[in-house]
Amino acid sequence: MKVTSTEVAVLVRDAAREELLPRFSRVERQHKADGSILTEADIAMHRRLEKEFAANWPRIGFLSEEMPHAEQEALLNSGTTIWCLDPLDGTNNFAAGVPLFSVSLALIRDGQSTLGIVYDPTRDECFIAERNRGALLNGAPLHSMPLAIELRQAVALLDYKRLRADVRETIMRHPPFSSQRNLGSCALEWGWMATGRSNICLHGGQQIWDYAAGSLILEEAGGFSCTLHGEPVFTPNLKPRSVVSALDELLFEAWRGWLAEHI
Repeated sequence: MKVTSTEVAVLVRDAAREELLPRFSRVERQHKADGSILTEADIAMHRRLEKEFAANWPRIGFLSEEMPHAEQEALLNSGTTIWCLDPLDGTNNFAAGVPLFSVSLALIRDGQSTLGIVYDPTRDECFIAERNRGALLNGAPLHSMPLAIELRQAVALLDYKRLRADVRETIMRHPPFSSQRNLGSCALEWGWMATGRSNICLHGGQQIWDYAAGSLILEEAGGFSCTLHGEPVFTPNLKPRSVVSALDELLFEAWRGWLAEHI
């Protein structure tokens, strides 16, 4: 059965409105083995989309952040086409009542993301990208535009927590940018980068459900990303990946150059 981005986006949007928003800041939290938070909303979104995708696309596998590690590994190693879902990216924000969270969904086929959706239910913003077909925000095309600003004028999205201590200290002592933010939702940050709401980004380690959809959205919007080692961010495995990104090519190269020189 054919997968259309519009149909998938409707399922994601409806599920988020019905499963996430009614529970926003009114759910009990649990803690996973790694210390991260899990809420009823994470599980509700996972189960809702797993059921609906199985009914609509029974031959496509389903990988979610809320599945056991062994099942995730088996799916990624199977070579089959799979959905890759983070049912609630930004759970800490969600549980605290901070309206910065999202749903991230990618379709992985032949070892690459071919469809990416990041949906922000509090703003009703839906970022969509299809490989080689561009990126959209609520139906409007996203295009990169030359910024004509220097690195020292840039606004950065940074996650200090996942950077090495020496890297973190270097950037904090000698920041090459104007100011920095951290939204607390990796997928949402990819979408905001694609719209130009921030200029550069650095993250020390994202999981595949954090970047599978967002990296495609940024790429199809005309943006650029790589790891700290200069490799493509996307890889179909469960090892965390660092992220260096920017929407503007000259700013991207300046940011990469500064990082290479200082860390």
